[in-house]
Amino acid sequence: MGERGGGENIEGEGPARRRDAALHHMMVLGKISRQLCSLKKIPRSCDSRYFWEWLNTVFNKVDHERIRDVGPDRAASEWLLRCGAKVRYCGHQKWLADYNNLPGGSVDRYKIQAIDATDSCIMDIGLEHMEGLEHVEKITLCKCHYIEDNCLQRLSQLEKLRKSLLEMEIIACGNVTDNGIIALRHFRNLRYLFLSDLPGVKDKDSLAQVFKTALPALELKLNLK
Repeated sequence: MGERGGGENIEGEGPARRRDAALHHMMVLGKISRQLCSLKKIPRSCDSRYFWEWLNTVFNKVDHERIRDVGPDRAASEWLLRCGAKVRYCGHQKWLADYNNLPGGSVDRYKIQAIDATDSCIMDIGLEHMEGLEHVEKITLCKCHYIEDNCLQRLSQLEKLRKSLLEMEIIACGNVTDNGIIALRHFRNLRYLFLSDLPGVKDKDSLAQVFKTALPALELKLNLK
């Protein structure tokens, strides 16, 4: 699918909105800092993975009050960028990756059209941020350590995403298996699916048959062993 939109600058719309974004960013970092200070000591038997998994869980935590205040697209944008992902809005060509450059203006103006979660730390507990998104047409999950079958199954249960999603790419996500991929058949308007470097996927022929039956118009590309 081609990129949409004009070249409008979305990197902030006035000092007041920038201050608001900066203030919220500091509040998030402040919460994280306080939680870091509350850790008396990480057991010696635990390596750095323990710490990073804990910190990534903090980044993924859903703030329902924030969603109510700024709307699902803004809240989801903050979550995705906080976790290292990128977003592209309807009517725009430019990808947004810097949390500090989140746009101001009306909360209804910027709708997420595409998500690139390459090398991000998004995980199951954060997917609730996507429940209110109505315009997401493309999702790329590449080298996402925390994406597992239950994440794909949960995404496939989001009714608004079932309607809007047209393209999906899943690449080098080592915890994904056949069971997670099969759930993607519920995206009834999916036109393109690319699967690559997924060692947990074992029966690509069966998967191809499932998608051929459920989504006959789907363009399925497999780069699997």
